[in-house]
Amino acid sequence: MVAVRGNVDKGVWASQLPLTAVAEAGSTLIYVLHDLAQLDLDPVAAQFNVVVSGHSHKPGQAERNGVMYLNPGSAGPRRFQLPITVARRDLRTLPLRVEFIDLSQ
Repeated sequence: MVAVRGNVDKGVWASQLPLTAVAEAGSTLIYVLHDLAQLDLDPVAAQFNVVVSGHSHKPGQAERNGVMYLNPGSAGPRRFQLPITVARRDLRTLPLRVEFIDLSQ
């Protein structure tokens, strides 16, 4: 599991979480941050395949310049009338596919 600090994460426990993280799964290089608006690098130039962020709590995915941008949603308490979700990816298949799992059902 990879965790990064969000905008409302406060206290000593939160200060121990990084603002960004890098994960590697097989040949897939993943950049993780809370708010996509704070992305401070070029994922293509840095050779990331996936960028994961979650600030909006809105599940979704998009692809730009060969990089998948993924927001898994939020597995915590419901916010903004959005579903309670997580995302699952099968790294063994190409193109990369994402399954959003609704936890509120």
